[in-house]
Amino acid sequence: MTDDLLLRVVGRRAVADRVVELDLSADGDAALPAWTPGAHIDLVLAEGLVRQYSLCGDPGDTARWRVAVLHQQEGRGGSARVHELLHPGETVLVRGPRNHFALEPAARLLFLAGGIGITPLLPMIAAADRAGADWELHYGGRTETSMAYLDDLRRRFPERVRARVEATDGLLDLDAVLGTPRSDTLVYCCGPEALLTAVEQRCAGWPAGALRTERFAASAPSGESTAFEVEFAQSGVTATVPAGRSIVEVAEDHAIPVITSCEEGVCGTCESRCSAADRTIATAC
Repeated sequence: MTDDLLLRVVGRRAVADRVVELDLSADGDAALPAWTPGAHIDLVLAEGLVRQYSLCGDPGDTARWRVAVLHQQEGRGGSARVHELLHPGETVLVRGPRNHFALEPAARLLFLAGGIGITPLLPMIAAADRAGADWELHYGGRTETSMAYLDDLRRRFPERVRARVEATDGLLDLDAVLGTPRSDTLVYCCGPEALLTAVEQRCAGWPAGALRTERFAASAPSGESTAFEVEFAQSGVTATVPAGRSIVEVAEDHAIPVITSCEEGVCGTCESRCSAADRTIATAC
């Protein structure tokens, strides 16, 4: 992970109802760290107020990073702060980029987006098209005016973009899109939890690893929470994590510092190596 960067808002425009696009740049247009489609950055909006937003611009543009932020009226205040305070000329502390939703090559790529979930898919679509891949996008939203970048996508890719407006067309027809498993296809999906759950259900019969998702919030845990033991290898401390508590909370009880951000299990800031199972787990958030 890169060091913190103080970036300046150099562009701002509305791209849909309650969605504002921001272009961020370092002073003097100094080169920003490289990123790949699917990556996100953290915006540090205040002390203890950190939010993650997908990079949705061009990875080849090393002078600017672009994000698009939906004002979540029932949210926890992060998006409201972006909309209210981040205007051209203002600065914001940025961390990242990180990528837990990386685009991988496949004979065929199927992109599914719900609302603001279109943002991480935009650079993926551009990369897939440049590579000459066989791809298609199914994009759903409540109204046309709420669907960011829809007009541009339709103009650029009229044969590959399938839009579904809930107000007039209903929900995405996932049975038609995902009803037949394909061994040559990777499915990338980002959007609200209801969409992700529905897609996961319909991809249950697809080959393992065919579905890749990115969530706005942590999914509800399955099964009953139980206590377990964890060893903090660098400190040599072994502690019990009670049911209903997180590893980070127990680490803090023992004065073991853990860097966190979203505290929901989404952003990957607290991701750590679990040596016993030889796999990566999110230890906190």
